[in-house]
Amino acid sequence: MNEKILSYLGICRRAGRLTLGFDACVDAVERKKSRLVLLSNDISPRTQRNIIREAEKNKVRVLVTDFDMEQIGMAVGKKTGVISVNDDGFAKKLTELAE
Repeated sequence: MNEKILSYLGICRRAGRLTLGFDACVDAVERKKSRLVLLSNDISPRTQRNIIREAEKNKVRVLVTDFDMEQIGMAVGKKTGVISVNDDGFAKKLTELAE
């Protein structure tokens, strides 16, 4: 994955289309607001398992990024390992950038 993803995450955050943090992201997934879940590469295996399980139940795609919580925190303004993208267009563009 490239640095464009981080700058695009900053744009998504300013547009108000991100949910940050495990509990808030699980809530967004359960309420069918989430279109994509991004995970940092340094979250705990337990957290990763739990969010992937919730996302699969609700048919939301999950991507594990090459970035750690510090890098993501610099891009979105809050140190976090779990991000929910709540917009179809932003989710599509981030998926394209990741592949």
